[in-house]
Formats: sequence, structure tokens, C-alpha cells
Amino acid sequence: MATPEQAAIELRQLSFRYPNGRLALDSIQCAIAGSERLAIVGPSGAGKSTLLMHLNGLLPAPSISADDDAQVFVQGQAVTRKRLHEVRRQVGFLFQDPDDQLFCPTVRDDVAFGPLNLGLDRAEVIARVESGLAAVGMADCSARNPSELSTGERKRVCLAGILACQPSILVLDEPTSNLDPRARRQLLQILKAFSGTLIVATHDLDFVLDLCSRVLVLESGKVQADGNTERILSDPLIMDRHGLEVPWRLRSPARRASEG
Repeated sequence: MATPEQAAIELRQLSFRYPNGRLALDSIQCAIAGSERLAIVGPSGAGKSTLLMHLNGLLPAPSISADDDAQVFVQGQAVTRKRLHEVRRQVGFLFQDPDDQLFCPTVRDDVAFGPLNLGLDRAEVIARVESGLAAVGMADCSARNPSELSTGERKRVCLAGILACQPSILVLDEPTSNLDPRARRQLLQILKAFSGTLIVATHDLDFVLDLCSRVLVLESGKVQADGNTERILSDPLIMDRHGLEVPWRLRSPARRASEG
């Protein structure tokens, strides 16, 4: 695990309470190294999405903390109001529902939206759009309307738009939800090729095994376990205690036999 000095992202006693009074995150302390692949798992309502939205300043709303009370740091810099633009250049966020990110009339326009807002010149934007679409295998769809695409294809277009901004950190919320097996495999291969820091919140524990070296178990807004992926996911006491199931391929032969 990263020390604070090595961290791409550091959380310092991160807490968050929604306006209705519900405590969603409770004193989370965590450092994530550059190029590390971390999965955040836990039961529904554990606080996974809330935590992710703090990593590029989507929460707290309506404004981000001031310098003197920052709890989230990206590449050593506090996530504060005045640094939001730079933070969002470094942290690409993939929402669970691609329709939350796609709003332009063509795939090309959607992928170009981020680079254009970075103030890049036309030639650089075109190059990044082509590179992003090629990276996700969607180069032949640039002129199509995103509404014509499957869920898996739309997610790949969203990811192309993020990659076109060349972030050093990717944050993904339930990236495999509603994907068929082929689309899931395609997404896995794309993410394996990403060389930066990767943070994934998901219920898909087989996806976690294939992609991430470290797991953080979250429940009731608290970190309940943090460590090596296979060690955490194969521990029936940890998994059962927090409403999770040991993936089939990590279960003992005796448990497999008893479950048929």
C-alpha cells in the first residue's frame, strides 16, 4: 500500500453526511499508489458511489471544501474549489449509467467534448478523439448517434471520452452492470491496457479478481477490510460478515462440493 508521499489519491479521515442526516462515509483513511488497481466492494448502500464522487470533486455538493478542511488529495494536491479544473483533468470518472455522460448528437462529438473543454487546438482534439475511439474499439462508430448503440457500446464511448482527456487516474462506478459477457470481456481488456491508477466500485467480484490487486471492503460508510484481492475475497469470515460471497473459483474444494 502507498504511503501518503507516494499516493496518487489520499483520503484523510473522509466523512460525509447527506442533507437528510444519513452518514454515508465515516472517517475513511486510505492512500492509493500511482498505477495501483483498487476495487471497492461492499453491500448496496455501503457508500461506494459516494466515496467515488469525492475523488474528482462531484461531492460534496453544492461546493467543495476549502483549503483548510480538505479531506481528499490528488497527486498531493487538495481537492478544493479552486483546484477542481485541474483535479478533473487528472481524474476521469465513468458513471454507472452511460446515459449520464452522453448528450451529443454523435459519438465523435461526445468524445471530443472533454478535450475541447481542455482548450486544446483542433488538430489535437481530432487526434485524441481518434485515439480514444481506437482504444475502445469504436472507431467505426464515430458518426453514429449514441442512442443507437448497445449499453456496452455506450459505456465504451464514455470511456473513450475519458481516455481522450488523458487522465492519470480512472474511477469507475459499476462498470460491468448491464453488460453481456462479450462486452464485459472487451471492457476488461481495455482497462488492463490502462497504465495509470484505477479505482473500481463493483459487485462483480470475478471482474475484481481479473483486474485489481487490492480490495477495500466498505460497509456503513466505514472501511472494514483492506488488502490483497485474493486474500480478502477468499476469506469467508470477512465476506459473510459484510454481505458478500466468496467467488466460486476461490472457494475451497469442500465448500464447492457441499454447494453442488
